[in-house]
Amino acid sequence: MQKPAYSRLIGVLICGILAVSTASILIRFSLDEGVPPLVVAAYRLTLATLILTPIVLRGRTTELRGLTRHDWLWALLSGVFLALHFATWVSSLDYTTVTSSVVLVTTGPIWVALASWLIFREKLTGPIVMGLIVTVCGGMLVGLSDSAGLGLSGMQLWGDFLALAGAWFVAGYLLIGRKLRQRMSLLAYIYLVYGIAAVMLIGLAALSGASFTQLPGGGPYPAIAFVWLWLLAILPQLVGHSSYNYALRFLPPTYVAIIALAEPIGASLLALVLLHEVPLPLTIVGAIVILIGIGIASLPARPRAMSDKE
Repeated sequence: MQKPAYSRLIGVLICGILAVSTASILIRFSLDEGVPPLVVAAYRLTLATLILTPIVLRGRTTELRGLTRHDWLWALLSGVFLALHFATWVSSLDYTTVTSSVVLVTTGPIWVALASWLIFREKLTGPIVMGLIVTVCGGMLVGLSDSAGLGLSGMQLWGDFLALAGAWFVAGYLLIGRKLRQRMSLLAYIYLVYGIAAVMLIGLAALSGASFTQLPGGGPYPAIAFVWLWLLAILPQLVGHSSYNYALRFLPPTYVAIIALAEPIGASLLALVLLHEVPLPLTIVGAIVILIGIGIASLPARPRAMSDKE
């Protein structure tokens, strides 16, 4: 495929950031309509999988049939991590602010680097260590801000922990994905993993006693709730993630990752305009520190990636 113009790639990334930034807002809208967090997460992955199904059936069935038992086991584990990521992160938005939740869940790349060192014995460079320290300090600032006046038992602090747990689970998902993507195309991989995650989330929601059509207090879900759920599957899940994956074919991964750090900024601005959530000053400082930490951790890949591009 011929490489598109640089301006087009930047345009695709901007579209991706805008799409992904809507995720927390659409989740909050769904929660406000009475849809339980696990049901929101289940609908997001299930609808995305349904949209992908006809595309995959037309061109990827041979690849899926050729997967080994080992591949299926890794895909199952990846789907479990993805399901737990959405279960914890979506639930966090029921307790804490959009800014705190999105910034904390964005720390996933830092935990990937740390897990790679612990599990695969990959070398931790100076910038990665420094980025990890700075990011943890930023997370502590966000936690202190959200617990101010609430005490350590405050529900907002619990929401922060759920968002952080979401980052840990997405780190596991990314580590397994790095292994599977060496043998699978992107479309086949996301279809399989999204589908497994959807089945698991449906099971978790059912076990929790939540209904997929009825409000906890009785009565059907409002029609607008299903609008938010469909938009959640289409915009952040398919448009947003697909935009990032499209750009990754032509740009260095680190460059794409750094641009994607604008997501918390976009989500916070949308929360300010649509939800009237004004972040506390300490939360803003902590968010900036976290983004700086992730940027520092990304420094080792820049020189090599740019030379590869040239």
